[in-house]
Amino acid sequence: MSLFRQLWLAVIASTVIAFAGSFIVSTLTARHYLERQLAIKNNDNAATLALAMSQLDKDPVTVELQVAAVFDSGQYATVRLIDPNGKTMIEKTSPQDAGNVPDWFIRIFPIDSQPGQAQVSSGWSQFGTIELVSHSHFAYTELWGGALKLLGWFAIGGGLMGLLGMQFLRRIRRPLDAVVGQAQAISERRFTTIQEPATPELKSLASAMNTMVDRLKAMFAEEAARLEQVRREANQDSLTGLANRAFFMNQLAAALSDDDAAASGSLVLLRLADLAGINKRAGREMADELLRRLGSTLNGLAAEKPNAAAARLNGADFALLLPGVQDPAPYAEILLHALNDLTAAGLIDSERIGHIASGVYLHGQTIGSLLARVDTALASAEGQSGLAWCRAESDCDQHATSNADWKKLLEGAIQTQRLRLIDFPVAGNAGQLLHFECPLRLQTTEDGEWLTAGSFMPMASRLSMTTELDLAAARLALERIAAGAPAVAVNLSGESILDAAFRARLFAQIAARKDLAPRLWLEVSEIGAFQHFDAFHAFCDALRPLGCRLGIEHFGRQFSEIGRLHGIGLDYLKVDGSFIRAIDTQTGNQAFIKGLCSIAHNIGLTVIAEGVQTAEELAILPELGFDGATGPAVPRN
Repeated sequence: MSLFRQLWLAVIASTVIAFAGSFIVSTLTARHYLERQLAIKNNDNAATLALAMSQLDKDPVTVELQVAAVFDSGQYATVRLIDPNGKTMIEKTSPQDAGNVPDWFIRIFPIDSQPGQAQVSSGWSQFGTIELVSHSHFAYTELWGGALKLLGWFAIGGGLMGLLGMQFLRRIRRPLDAVVGQAQAISERRFTTIQEPATPELKSLASAMNTMVDRLKAMFAEEAARLEQVRREANQDSLTGLANRAFFMNQLAAALSDDDAAASGSLVLLRLADLAGINKRAGREMADELLRRLGSTLNGLAAEKPNAAAARLNGADFALLLPGVQDPAPYAEILLHALNDLTAAGLIDSERIGHIASGVYLHGQTIGSLLARVDTALASAEGQSGLAWCRAESDCDQHATSNADWKKLLEGAIQTQRLRLIDFPVAGNAGQLLHFECPLRLQTTEDGEWLTAGSFMPMASRLSMTTELDLAAARLALERIAAGAPAVAVNLSGESILDAAFRARLFAQIAARKDLAPRLWLEVSEIGAFQHFDAFHAFCDALRPLGCRLGIEHFGRQFSEIGRLHGIGLDYLKVDGSFIRAIDTQTGNQAFIKGLCSIAHNIGLTVIAEGVQTAEELAILPELGFDGATGPAVPRN
């Protein structure tokens, strides 16, 4: 029973009890007072009538007329003349009429009207006794009216007390609801703090819960920091902060093979000339400073592009992966200037500073063919004197080369609905289907080829057209679910969730088919979620009541931010495939992944591995804490 209902029951019960007590006491008191007044009135009227009759002739007609006149002029129930022997000489009576007073009230509170008596004289002898009783209906009417007034005042008072009580309850329910909401959030492993209420009892409870949440946050932050260090040790070069060769090769493989990877991109290789000689002539500290500065430059370039990566492949070889970049010339020129600056700073004392090669790749190419082309260009650069940069031969053929062409292509596909979803199974550890991951495909013309999301979404983002594509993906997903699909996951871009109109249309689309919402999984990439985190948080809060599942895909590179996820109500994480490739042999990444899964489970998240390539990788995932997997190694059945 709600507090409001309990309050009203308490107010009604207390009002009824108070009214009953007051009613009984006041009614009995009023009845006693009215009975006394009636008795006095009866005696006074009897005395007056007896005096008048004593002065009249005592013939029967005159006496009867006098009694009748008195009876007719007053409100009497009975007027009786009794002779000295007790025999009734004259009697006048009228029926009692209580008017609007209920019979039950008269039965419960009867008014005893005592008769008034007086002696009637005839000279010096007694003629008789006059006895009269006034009507009590006036007393009943007065008594009943008082009871109704009392009831009315109590009803008004009870109503006012109830309203005041409701206002008071609303005031104390706000902090109480906040405490309950915090407890509910904690039960769902969303660790949020609340403002401590002024009520002492609730304040101590809220303070204790806030302290617990702060300790949990601190614990998660410490564990995340420790695991971030493990990740860096396993995947980064300790001196330069660049990715190591193994991790970079995983990222390169993902860029060439993942379904949502960019359709093309660039690879830049840099080789320092005579690093061993620099180390010998200038000393190890000077050589280390050279490597650190070069690493800082490469990291800065990688930070400018989503999904870009910079690595130290070995002692003197460096690489820069630029998905979605068809012209690597600006990046190569920046590296040339950086090498010249290092020479000017005295960190390089050789005429042969270094060499740079770049090449453009297409999605679907093999790592071997790409590296062979760029290595050939690097060999050509090394054959030149001084600082040199060579381009690898390119065999890329782009579908659309200008923004205008892309805009026309995207608008046409959206208007004619040349869009579809394809599905890849996401399976649990026992082989059960969790959902279908359904990336979007776009057809170039009515009978043309179907492009992968990585081919057109970067241009859609550049042209601010992601919202229409994301809405189409959500619509197609709901249609699939309505047709019988068990569960469908679609990706939303970070740019779309910033758009208020997109959010309103998406929410309306889902609300119209709310019965299907529990089987709709919506996910945003790690970059999109953390780049627009406040908008993503608000998006999750608004979408959660509709019943959808919410997640982040390609997670792991910004693992240090995992502490920000504990309060936004996510359902799952998909760990980036670059951490999964060869996980069965990479003990460093295994330790990192185990910790990641542990923290994610502690905040109530399901953890899914992306891009699982081999049966060996798939077999070890449950031991590391994963709840499911997707990729070529996951069977469709």
